[in-house]
Amino acid sequence: MEIPQRLHQLLQQPDPLVLSHIIKHNEGGAEKNTACYDIDVEVEDPLKQHMAAFVHAQANTQDIANLDQKIYDVVDQINEWKTRRDFYVRFADHPHEFIRKWLVSQSQDLKTMTEASGEGEAERRADHYYRPETQEGVFRYIYQKVQQKRAELEQGLGVRNN
Repeated sequence: MEIPQRLHQLLQQPDPLVLSHIIKHNEGGAEKNTACYDIDVEVEDPLKQHMAAFVHAQANTQDIANLDQKIYDVVDQINEWKTRRDFYVRFADHPHEFIRKWLVSQSQDLKTMTEASGEGEAERRADHYYRPETQEGVFRYIYQKVQQKRAELEQGLGVRNN
């Protein structure tokens, strides 16, 4: 059962109460006594037991979880649509200002992404590559490549070096 069907059952009005009362009418010119009373009547809610059985039933827990997931998905979709709508409304209201702000935002995002991989501006300068730790890394890389090529050559020639 879908959510609207379940809610529809709970939102229907209960059956009306019917009170039978005989009204006496004085035909003479006697005074009319008018009185209003509030009467509290306790009535068992017919849906209360139905709802309690629904909530406590173990068979319905999966249905409830599925319905909750559907609700979360719909809320996420609504939020996404709202974000899109706000985006387009801002663009429609002030296109020039919107594009300028959007380009600034995109350039900041690009800068953040490129700087995350290294030191950004420092890597553009030559003195960065003359530091001792950088040179040591380069020497180790070149040595590893030379050893790799040497091993390939020896394997190709069938030479074993113990």
